[in-house]
Amino acid sequence: QLQLVESGGGLVQPGGSLRLSCAASGFILPAYAVGWFRQAPGKEREGVSCIRGSGSSNYADSVKGRFTISRDSATNTVYLQMNNLKPEDTAVYYCALDRDLSGRCVLGQFEYDHWGQGTQVTVSS
Repeated sequence: QLQLVESGGGLVQPGGSLRLSCAASGFILPAYAVGWFRQAPGKEREGVSCIRGSGSSNYADSVKGRFTISRDSATNTVYLQMNNLKPEDTAVYYCALDRDLSGRCVLGQFEYDHWGQGTQVTVSS
């Protein structure tokens, strides 16, 4: 059974850092792309970053240079390292799985068919 479980969210001051984890089970990470998304209150869910089975990645312009996505195949976990956090980064963060085998890595939510439960990130002083 495919399952994604996020962790690592919390409250952090502006300029601080957090590392989110997405623990995957029921499949082998390198086979598919995994994406991170976020949804702030009253806003649509938006793509933050994704990592292909090959290991290459994409980022939303709003997080480039601040966020880094990575993958540990030994533990079947995808990470999102978030540095220099801003209040506008406050949201529920989700990881999701794209089972397309073409090698794509997209930031559109409708390409992803399995989602975790989300973890809250709050950036506030």
